[in-house]
Parts: sequence; C-alpha cells; structure tokens
Amino acid sequence: MNRYRTHTCNELREKNVGNNIILSGWINKKRDHGNLLFIDLRDNYGVTQCIIDQENSKFSQLEKIQLETVIKIQGTVLKRSNETINKDIETGEIEVSIKSFEILGTCKELPMPVFSDQEYAEEIRLKYRYLDLRRKKIHENIILRSRVISFIREEMSKLGFLEFQTPILTSSSPEGARDFLVPSRLNPGKFYALPQAPQQFKQLIMVSGFDKYFQIAPCFRDEDARADRSPGEFYQLDLEMSFVEQEDIFNVVEKLLVNTFKKFSNKKLISEKFPKISYLDALLKYGTDKPDLRNPLIINDITNIFTRDDVKFEIFKKLVKSGSKVRCIVAKNTKDKPRSFFDNIDKWAKDQGASGLAYFTIDKDVTAKGPVGKFFSKEALTEIMKITDAGVGDSIFFACGKKEYVEKITSLARDKIANDLNLIDESLFAFCWIVDYPMFEKNEDTKKIEFSHNPFSMPQGELDKIDFEKPLEIFAYQYDIVCNGVELSSGAIRNHIPELMYKLFSIAGYNKQDVDNRFSGMINALSYGAPPHGGIAPGIDRIVMLLANEKNIREVTMFPMNQNAQDLMMNAPSNVDEKQLKELSLSLKLKK
Repeated sequence: MNRYRTHTCNELREKNVGNNIILSGWINKKRDHGNLLFIDLRDNYGVTQCIIDQENSKFSQLEKIQLETVIKIQGTVLKRSNETINKDIETGEIEVSIKSFEILGTCKELPMPVFSDQEYAEEIRLKYRYLDLRRKKIHENIILRSRVISFIREEMSKLGFLEFQTPILTSSSPEGARDFLVPSRLNPGKFYALPQAPQQFKQLIMVSGFDKYFQIAPCFRDEDARADRSPGEFYQLDLEMSFVEQEDIFNVVEKLLVNTFKKFSNKKLISEKFPKISYLDALLKYGTDKPDLRNPLIINDITNIFTRDDVKFEIFKKLVKSGSKVRCIVAKNTKDKPRSFFDNIDKWAKDQGASGLAYFTIDKDVTAKGPVGKFFSKEALTEIMKITDAGVGDSIFFACGKKEYVEKITSLARDKIANDLNLIDESLFAFCWIVDYPMFEKNEDTKKIEFSHNPFSMPQGELDKIDFEKPLEIFAYQYDIVCNGVELSSGAIRNHIPELMYKLFSIAGYNKQDVDNRFSGMINALSYGAPPHGGIAPGIDRIVMLLANEKNIREVTMFPMNQNAQDLMMNAPSNVDEKQLKELSLSLKLKK
C-alpha cells in the first residue's frame, strides 16, 4: 500500500463510509468552530472535507498550522447529514474524521492566497507562479491544455499524420520576427538561432518523401507581448501535407478543430463548415482580416455618396476629393437610444486617436436626425439606405480618412458598438478562413514592392498566364484561420518550383544570389524533385485560450514571462560570468 494515500481527495463517496483511509494534500481552508475544526484538504484531483474535534490530542497542533502546509491524514469516512451535503464538490456527501496526521511539507507565510481566484498583480502571480498554479481556475486551465494536446495528437494520428521533431538549434532567418541567437562554443564568432517556426524543416520533410507530418512545435520569437501572444516562446500544431491543394488543408483542419472544440467546450459552433472570406472583402466588411463573425455588424463603403451635389457635409467631401474613403456601420433599431449612447461612442472614437465618429438616425419620411443629418438630402439618404440595407429607426456611424486609417477605426468601432448593444453571443464559436491574400504590396514610405504575407507561397492561377509585370494583381494560395476575432494560424500552399521562386523574389528586389545565400538549404532541396505541398500551424496557446474562455494567453501557459520578456520566478534573463563569455569567445559592450 502507498504510504501517503489510499485515495485521492476527489475519490471518496458514500460507498466508502466506515472505511479507514489515508489522504495527503495541501490545507486549502480551515474553519474553526471552537470545539470542532474543519479542514478542506486539496490535491490535484479535488477537495475532501476533514474534521477533528477538541477531544483529539492533535487538535491544537492542527489549529495552528499554516494554510498550504502539506499533510497526510489518517481517518474514517463519515456520511454527512442531509443539511450539510456540499453539492459544489464531488466528495460533498462525505467527510473524514481525522484520527492522526503528519506534516509532509511546511509552508511559510503566503505572499498570495491560494484558495480563491481573486485577481492579483501580475508581478506577484508570475514571481510565485507555483502558488498561482495551485489556484482552482488556472490549475484547471493547465490540465485542459494537457488534455487538448493529447487529443490533438490522437486525432492527427487518426488522420494519417506522422509526428516528427525538428531541430531547435538552427540557422538565423532573414525574414519574419527577431531571432533568439545562441553563440556556438565550438565555432567561435558564429551563432545558432532558435526556430521562429519549423517552416523550412517541415517543407524539407515533404521533399524527403514523407506525406503527412505534424508536431506540437515550440517556436521562439523575440517579439513584444500581447494579450494573445506570449513573448519569447509559444507552441503550435505544425502540419504539412504533400500532393495537396488548398481545399485538402481546409478539410483536415476543419475536421480537427470541430472535433476539438466540441469535445472541450459546451459552446456551439455557428457552422462546422467554415466560411471563406477573401482578404479584400474582410478589410471592406469588417475592417480587419481577423473578423469576429459573432458580431452581425457589417461595414459599408459609401465614399461615392460624398461626390454628390446634394450632400453638403463639406469636411468629408474635401477629404474624399483628396483620396480619402468613407466607411459606415449601421446599428439597427437605435432610434430610442439616449443621446448618451451616441456621445459615448463619439468620445470613445476620440480616445482612440480619431476625430470622432459622425452619425445620424434615419427617421420617418426618409429624414435624418442627429448632428450631421441636416447635410444629406432625401435622395442621398435613400441611396445610403439602399447601399447599407438600413431602415427607419437605424443609426449610421461613419468615418473618413485614408484607407488604412478608416479600416482600423471602423473595425474597432464595429466591436465597440456591438458590445454596447450586446450583440455578441458569448456562447458561440465562429470560425472562418481568410483567403486570397495579395502576393505583393507597395510600401507607402519607400514606394517599393514587398511581399505582403509569406514569400514562399504559390501564386494563384496558371503559371504561364500570370502577368508578372502587374505584381499587385497577383494573389497567393495563402490563408488564415480565425475564431471569434482571434487569428489561430497562417498557412499556404508552398512554392516548390525554384525558377518561380527566383522570379517572385526578383519582383521584391532580391537577385538570384540573394536567394541562394539566404535560403540555400531550401532552394537546393527544391531543385532535387519537390512535390506540391502545403500546410498550416494553428497556435496551441490560442486554441486553449478560446476553450478556457480566457482573454489573456498567460492564463493558459504554465510558466509565462511578463510583458518585458522576463521570467520573474527564475530570474531570467540573467547575467553570466566572464568565464562563460570567454568560453564562447564573447565580450559585452552594453549601451549606455
């Protein structure tokens, strides 16, 4: 018999009444009723209520013990009376009468309580993460993460994928985010890089003749933190397939995500077949390529309205003449909303750095009430109603500016208005594919042509009919998958033809030698017979964040860093001594 326990703290039931048992765990709570002391004992699996009365010689010793002390108790299982049954815990029908106990691990005064999920400063939570992880909510999040990863592995195997591990020490990438560099002791002055993603390796696996690969891959990027992105490292479900088209990737990923989200969440999926939205349509209708489709509001372009003679809104008309766009959002049935509703949205827009949001409400007889309603004729209003599908009683908010600006502010306003009107159903998951990304874009500062998304993607269309003289009209087989406004991943059908790769890179200003130097391993491999292939890499952290209904990725990461990419618990990054630097042929020259 195990000397520490006969049962876990979630295992005892009414059938165990009368049994002599041993439990071990942490003291979660204590309640002293004078002649009776109640102790909630907690382990990884749950909580059991234990009791000891004043007659027991161990009573006074237990009474003084600090919460979170690890103890072993020996006792007898008792049935609770009907009025004391606790339906909130699975062991709520019984309690354990303590005969004796032993301290297994003492506990100092706690820097933060463990028995509640009260919010605490991030600095305290991360410094004492091992305590934070004992708390019920985050403990369950990490268990959920483990189960999700195990399930994904099983599903990928069922789908015929093989799991391979790619190198952690590799070469620096000239594209993408900043690398984390690792100095080489055996090759003085040279550096490895931690992989930003296994992108090139997984393509080389396809060139090697393997058909379906996956990996729960650690990725390392020297990026700033965000709510949905960890600084330093993250994990993704990396997958690649040979002899596939875009639709084949979609079928595999949809099946995997539908099964995963159905298993681990009670929320409903709006559709198990994910809609496809072109990149340009996404920017027009939602102002972003990460749309939350739970939000029913649609953005419309009404720029042409401001070229009419019967529209007297001169500020917007002058901006439109100089190339600005006007986009608007219709909020249905808002005629009875108080003035404060509209003023709050206008104030919010100004807080975002905008000049505000113009608005009016459509009244009967096709008139417009509101600050700018007087500037529109009945005919202009009729045309706006036709374009936007607005009706009497609806309000229209609009913004004017350069395309990138107006997309950004209307995207944010779309979310703001929907939240203020309680239009977003939090009980749903809404997935979509964003497709048809432009291969190239023009840098407005340098006026040079650059890759817009992924330089290793296959352009769309028959290769002998692509007009390379019009690069901004070339679209690629690139795609993102989005859920509830969170981008889970980018992917692409890869360009496996070396001559085509040289051609596309030349458009972006790279000559053949540049490509050979920067991507020598990849370009050489492709020249030895490469299959058509493609893949994607959904973020594990973001998947679990959605399933756990968390807003911040640190809530589903076991040992995250803070916003400054510091591990407060392990004191990393840290200084190293001169001996270590000397071994690596390094010296430091710090900026003042």
